[in-house]
Amino acid sequence: MVTSEPKPKTLFGAKLDEIFGLDLRSLALFRIGLALVILTDLCLRTADASALYSDEGVLPRTELFKILNPWYWSLNLISGQPLIQGLIFGTGIFFVLLMLVGYRTRFATIATWALVISIHNRNPALIFAADDVLRAILFWAMFLPLGGHYSIDRALNTQRDRLPQRVVSGATLAFAVQLCFIYIFSAGFKSTSPNWTTEGSAVYYALSYDQYVTSIGKLLLNFPWLMKISTYFTMALEWVGPLFIFIPWRNSFFKFWTVVTFILLHAGFGLTLNLGIFPFLSIACWLAFLPSDFWEKRAKRVYGDPQYGLRIYYDADCGFCKKVVHLIRTFLVLPPDTPLLMAQDDPSIYADMEAYNSWVVVDWQGNRHFKWEGIAYVGSISPLLHPIAALLRREPVMTMGTRFYETIATHRRTAGAFTRPFQFKDLEVRPTRMFNIVTWLLLAYVTLWNFKALMPDKLNRKVLNSIDWISRVLRVDQKWSIFSPGPPKDDGWFVIPGKLADGSEVDILRNGAPIAWEKPTVATRNAIYHNMQWRTLFINMNRGNKRVLYPNYANYLCRSWNARHSSKQRLVSFEIYFMSERTVPQGQSQTVDRQNNWQQSCSNSSN
Repeated sequence: MVTSEPKPKTLFGAKLDEIFGLDLRSLALFRIGLALVILTDLCLRTADASALYSDEGVLPRTELFKILNPWYWSLNLISGQPLIQGLIFGTGIFFVLLMLVGYRTRFATIATWALVISIHNRNPALIFAADDVLRAILFWAMFLPLGGHYSIDRALNTQRDRLPQRVVSGATLAFAVQLCFIYIFSAGFKSTSPNWTTEGSAVYYALSYDQYVTSIGKLLLNFPWLMKISTYFTMALEWVGPLFIFIPWRNSFFKFWTVVTFILLHAGFGLTLNLGIFPFLSIACWLAFLPSDFWEKRAKRVYGDPQYGLRIYYDADCGFCKKVVHLIRTFLVLPPDTPLLMAQDDPSIYADMEAYNSWVVVDWQGNRHFKWEGIAYVGSISPLLHPIAALLRREPVMTMGTRFYETIATHRRTAGAFTRPFQFKDLEVRPTRMFNIVTWLLLAYVTLWNFKALMPDKLNRKVLNSIDWISRVLRVDQKWSIFSPGPPKDDGWFVIPGKLADGSEVDILRNGAPIAWEKPTVATRNAIYHNMQWRTLFINMNRGNKRVLYPNYANYLCRSWNARHSSKQRLVSFEIYFMSERTVPQGQSQTVDRQNNWQQSCSNSSN
């Protein structure tokens, strides 16, 4: 295939490319990480599709409209049936899988963004800070060339021009600025609280919040000096840390260590606090900023004569075979220029292909490998499969693999049905001028919105309010007040004693266990909450919109309990208590206030 080299850039253009450009391999790694995070999140939500998103759950559509912003839209509102909700979630999972493997990547990313917004808008009571970050990141991801590497799109690319190593555009700038906004504006909100500034007590309050803290976080409460240092370090890092990716001098060095620093920061968050997908999502975002030097140094370590000397021959008359070898080259992370050749062009190779009914893999020393043994050899020099290469050659794997290969080779037409949807086509990653203008305008709008959220008194102007609807429709409405102005102090736990038809009293929240009023352990809370959506629902029930959440949650409890139990164990009535335990400064004694927030008779609940 004939390729043309890109035109050399000026010194200024090269510097802009270095600072604001993103490596296609880093963007691909970001895409894979982002897709895995979303896939995990959707699978967890799908398990609760009926309870949290249908009319049979905690917030029917008729009640949702009482708290939903009029500009928020949701495909989930087309029906309240659990089956329809399940189909919508299934559709979301389908598009995320396409995004994961990089097939029609931009379309898959746009569809994923739309379905994520739809699901978030269906139940605002479940929204946590990670969901806000996910929507913002997905919005800019739609404009990035995420399929430029490690993707089906790249594997089947027919573009004659060589793809650039890095891409710089309005989207890469906007994505970098958006990530900076999340941290810097969060620091701006926190700067008004003495917990983060003069006292240095924010980490103490965060780790004292039982709704989020993990067992490791609990242990850190024994080290006051460490919590104080962590508070000031986190605050300083949020203020200036993200800006290091823009340092023009030795940019690759500073960019790499900024990525490492923030990955470690979020790993620490994940170990000490139950924050759902937030730590993993944040880590995935920073992977996009791995510099090209990182990949070049890695290539020098993992690629040598065996990799660069590999040649793979396939049957030119087999479209399935051609697609498969292209996919193998891409997804086994072989050198992108690994020759994929038609066996018919070499009489000797063609003779072996006919004799063995197999592809022909020629190693760097000229040895030929066939069938599954060829796969095992390619796996042995693949950076991805090398750790399990020995397993591929062992019996009975070799015997089973050979039989599998022979079955596929004998039924190529049938196998081709699975690859038929994947078509060879041009892959374009360079943005157009109009594309850049659109992303710059959107970035300007998002920037205004962030300043408006931080300084509403100064920027609450008529012109800005008149275009507020745009942010609501696109869900780029942003307020990065994570643990701001200080970590939450309205701590506590729920107890729901219920009376059954046989006269017994049990704790409904703990699935019929004896009623216990004492503070639950970290393990008990995790069992109660199941996931971040339930954890957030319980936190929000004790805050805003409680007039809507309490009665609908109570009706849901009646329906769900009685649907799962016999007549003697039917739920007759219950009360919802919140054991309020407001976090106090270190050294002070905490008090618990038992609050009876709701009484419910199941005979009067809606069915």
